[in-house]
Amino acid sequence: MGDVVSQSIEIDAPIEEVWELVMDPDRLGEWVTIHRDVSEVPDGELEKGSRFRQEMKLKGVPLNVRWEVTECRRPRRARWQGTAAAGAKARIAYDLKPSGSGTRFDYENEFELPAGKVGRLAGRAFNAVSGDREAKRSLARLKDLLENAADDR
Repeated sequence: MGDVVSQSIEIDAPIEEVWELVMDPDRLGEWVTIHRDVSEVPDGELEKGSRFRQEMKLKGVPLNVRWEVTECRRPRRARWQGTAAAGAKARIAYDLKPSGSGTRFDYENEFELPAGKVGRLAGRAFNAVSGDREAKRSLARLKDLLENAADDR
């Protein structure tokens, strides 16, 4: 499809706790650095076919994405497909697996900006710096959030 950002992190928390947090759209603001708002969130747990809207901001540029869960295998695997203005597309993959006393969380974001070859070139430049950096920052926030929650128990 397009350019890919891929990151992994070890989190000292049970797989079920990691899953609960990452699959709750209302909690995206707690760990996703570019998140601004979420709307049209369905009641209950997300499942295949669930949809919602997310507003983000990357490098000062607002981005509104309509997400759909395309695969959901609790608590190990989720896939999302998103569309935004002007034909931009994104796919998100979450893969979780037990690791020692915690969880390994593998995250992948594949995106395609509109405008053909020019859009792909712009996307590579955008991805090279911002996408990778923001993914690392978001996963670090996720780890901190979950591990600090475990300390509070």
